[in-house]
Amino acid sequence: MKKLLIVTITLFSISLSAQKINWMSFEEAVEAQKVTPKKIFVDAYTVWCGPCKMLDKNTFQNKDVAAYVNENYYAVKFNAEGNETINFKGTTYTNPNFDPNKSGRNSSHQLSGYFGIRAYPTLLFLDEETNFITPLPGYKTPKQLELYLKLFKTDAYKTLTEQGDWENYQANFTYEFKE
Repeated sequence: MKKLLIVTITLFSISLSAQKINWMSFEEAVEAQKVTPKKIFVDAYTVWCGPCKMLDKNTFQNKDVAAYVNENYYAVKFNAEGNETINFKGTTYTNPNFDPNKSGRNSSHQLSGYFGIRAYPTLLFLDEETNFITPLPGYKTPKQLELYLKLFKTDAYKTLTEQGDWENYQANFTYEFKE
C-alpha cells in the first residue's frame, strides 16, 4: 500500500510539473537552439503589470498551452524593466537607469528597445536562428494564444502574403486548447 501511495504521489507530481512552462534565460535558450533548433517564445513582462499577472495565471498555467510551448519552443521570461544583464546576438543589454528603490514602473531595459516593446505584456517570437519574427502585445487567452503559437511553429505565417490571407487562416483554424 505504501509503494502504491508513493507511486501515485510521484505520478501526480509529474503531471503537475508537466502543466508548467519550462522558462529559461535568453542565453540558455540560444544555447539550447545550438543543440536542438526550436523557435523561442518570450514573455516580456513587468512586475507591476496586471495583465502580465493574468497571463501567468490564466494562460501560462493552462495545461494545453504549457505542453505545446514546452514541446515546440524554448520559453523565455523577460522582465522588460528589470536589471538583468543579457548577452544576445553579440551585444550586451542592460538597464542603466534601473532604480532598485522603485516599487512600480522602472526604466525600460535596453533589450526592450531592441525588440520595440511598447506595451506589457508583449509576447515575442524568434525563429530557430534567433531572428525576430514579431511582437504580440497584450493579454491573450489560451485559445487566442494557440492561434499564434501554431502559426509561428508551423511557419504558416510565411504564406500570409496577400490581403485576406490572415482572415482565411483564422477562419479555417481549428482550435484544440481548452480554456
